[in-house]
Amino acid sequence: MMRCARSVGVLSVCAGLAAATFIATPAVAEGSPTPLPSSGCESDLPPTPSPFDPRDLIPDRIGIPLPYPRIVPVPEPESADEPPVRIPSQPPPKDPCTDPCPDITDPPTPIDVGPALSIEFPKITLDPAPQDIPIPVPNPDPAPLPPPPPVMYPKEASAPVSAKPVVPRVADVDLVSTLTGRGSTSRTDKRWQVNGTDLGIMWESTPDQIAIVFGDTFGRGFTPPGANGGDWRSNVLGFSSDRRLDDGMSIDTMVQDSRCHAAQVLSARHVNRYEITTIPTSGFALGDRQYLSYMSVRTWGPIPGVWLTNHGGLAYSDDGGSTWIKDPYARWDNLFGTSRFQVSSMVPHDGYVYMFGTPNSRIGTVGLARVPAEHVLNKTAYQYWRDGRWVAARDGDVASPLFFGPAGEVSARYDAASQRWQLSYLDALRGSIVLRTARSPQGLWSEPADLVHSSRYAQLYGGFLHPWSSGRDLYFTMSTWTEYNVSLMRATLR
Repeated sequence: MMRCARSVGVLSVCAGLAAATFIATPAVAEGSPTPLPSSGCESDLPPTPSPFDPRDLIPDRIGIPLPYPRIVPVPEPESADEPPVRIPSQPPPKDPCTDPCPDITDPPTPIDVGPALSIEFPKITLDPAPQDIPIPVPNPDPAPLPPPPPVMYPKEASAPVSAKPVVPRVADVDLVSTLTGRGSTSRTDKRWQVNGTDLGIMWESTPDQIAIVFGDTFGRGFTPPGANGGDWRSNVLGFSSDRRLDDGMSIDTMVQDSRCHAAQVLSARHVNRYEITTIPTSGFALGDRQYLSYMSVRTWGPIPGVWLTNHGGLAYSDDGGSTWIKDPYARWDNLFGTSRFQVSSMVPHDGYVYMFGTPNSRIGTVGLARVPAEHVLNKTAYQYWRDGRWVAARDGDVASPLFFGPAGEVSARYDAASQRWQLSYLDALRGSIVLRTARSPQGLWSEPADLVHSSRYAQLYGGFLHPWSSGRDLYFTMSTWTEYNVSLMRATLR
């Protein structure tokens, strides 16, 4: 799959085009050893470049795309999912630099046959490029629907607006470690075939565990920049008990469906212009049940940072995140491509679950909703913040903006130590991941402060807050399109 929808900053490119490397190599004095990657393994160092050969500039093949229409029947409604295969996640090897599955993750070593005696011209081929035309067809065996929840529509309620805090003061922002891909802290490419991925959305799944979910994920054949390669999974889920974050974040386990392979946990049709993928947007726990908010992406747009969703929705898991059910009623349909709460961040607090949401893409404003925690799957129990009051409605389009300015992929948390709400997101106009704070979820919200700018890390996005951030240290994940992987960042707040 190739897409250009998830990039912002200095330069936007699709997978397959040349791009600048996202993590700059620190200056090293002459003669000093090369710094090791986050894994600490010499085997994860990039290969030594071969001497320049002009023949390397000549490709073996030049493919010319040949588009053609392809009818894709899509059964509606969906069939019942077969019980997914799950296996226990293997413990890490005693030597962390040992590949636990060399037969799976290590490609064959090419045989050096010496220099070629002549220069061959590239072959020119026509590459079929199907353009899917999805056609809904009746499903003779649809999944049974549970009964809908009772209609509630609570009465309007007023709420105070808190004083506007000062702009957060960000002293320093540092890259702590590479979280996914080659050379990552937990060697996700070797242990789970997570070679390229993005997002890294976190929540406290149990008091001693952080769940972390990623977006479109690729295995063998992945080559940055961008989302590309084989073994495409729309989402994968891992868990971490690592409380010491200043030296990186270790992922202990991932949900697996086979040896050394992370499973896709939320289903997706994988049909372009119908449902190309299903991307998580936030997670939270209520008791023993885990929840994921997600967006059903219809298609990625031709303009960077723009995509079209079918709906935003909620899924839940009653087995610790191993398997998930997408609730058929807790969905916010995307009417005319402008509906709110397509990309949401949901946070439980004081008996309510607060939902901060934006329309699809990264150019909308942030709206707010709340629901009693016990009714989180009942869409009619939600109230939306509108002009100083909580109001009920059939959809979220009544919500007024919490503040103006474009916001993409918001991440919210309540910091008990400072008694402040924190909200991070990508501001595409500033080219920055920014942070705002407030004393109450309905605001007033502070002006934004830059956490990290795209001039430092090209084509950055994400910025998802770590629930165990404490004191002046605010940890968050950051993705870049250039590397199409996730890093752990630390901001020092004053």
